[in-house]
Amino acid sequence: MSTPTLTHPRSADGVRTTPRPDMLAYARLDLRRQLRDRIGMFFVVGLPTFMYLVFGIGSDDPVGSGNVGMYVMISMAAYGAVTATTSVAGSAATEQVMGWGRQLGLTPMRPVGFVVAKAGVAMTVAAVPVVAIFAIGAATGARGDWSDWLLSGALVWLGSALFAVYGLAVCLVFRGTNAPGIASGMIVVLAFLGNVFTPMSGFMLDLGRFTPLYGYVALARFPLTDGWLPVGGRDPLWLPVANVLAWTVIFGLVALWGVRRSRSRT
Repeated sequence: MSTPTLTHPRSADGVRTTPRPDMLAYARLDLRRQLRDRIGMFFVVGLPTFMYLVFGIGSDDPVGSGNVGMYVMISMAAYGAVTATTSVAGSAATEQVMGWGRQLGLTPMRPVGFVVAKAGVAMTVAAVPVVAIFAIGAATGARGDWSDWLLSGALVWLGSALFAVYGLAVCLVFRGTNAPGIASGMIVVLAFLGNVFTPMSGFMLDLGRFTPLYGYVALARFPLTDGWLPVGGRDPLWLPVANVLAWTVIFGLVALWGVRRSRSRT
C-alpha cells in the first residue's frame, strides 16, 4: 500500500517557494471592514455634506462657467475624499500595533504591493463622498457645464490617491495608536492652508501654494474656474500639476521607507 507524500511548490530551479498572498482577497476584506465603521463613514460623508449644505445651497453667484454652489461642492467633495483616503490608510498604524504588519513582513509581499492594496481600498471608499456630494449638489442648485461636472468629479476622485499615500506615510513613520489622529488632524490644517474652506490672499495664499491640498483642490476646480481665484489673480495650470506631482513623489518615498523600516524589525 503506497503512502501519499506531501509536495511543496518549487520554482523551475528546484528551490522551494512560498505562495504569495492574495492581494485581491486582502483588499476585499479590508474594504468590508472600512465600510462597516459607521463613525468613520459619518465623518467621511456626513461632515463634508453638512458643510456643503451650510455654505453651498443658495449660493448662485457666478464663478467661472458655473456658480458658487458648484465651487463649494467641489471643495467639500475633495475634503471628504481626502478624509476618506487618509482615514483608510491610517488603518496601517493599527495593524502595526496589533502585529499584523509583522505577519505580512514574513511573507514575500513586496512593500509596493502593500502600498498599492491600501491605496486601492482607500480609493474605493473615497468614491462614496464624491458621489454623494455631487448628487446632492445636482439636486440643490450647483450649476456648471457638463464638462465641469465630469472633469472635476474625476479629478477629485483620482487626486485623492495622493492622500492615501500621505496617510500611509504618516502612520508608518509615527507608528503608534495616535498616528491616525495625527494624520487626520494635519488634514484639517492643510485644508485651511490649501484654500479649501475660505479664500486666502497675500502671504497666506503664497504659503498655501506650497501645501499638498492646495494643488489638489486647485486642479479639481480648474475645469470650473480656469485657474481664476475668488480674491483675484490666476493660477496657471502647471502650478497645481507640479504641486500634485511633487507631493506624490515625496509621500510615496516616505511610505516605502516606512514599510521597509517596519519589516526590518521583524
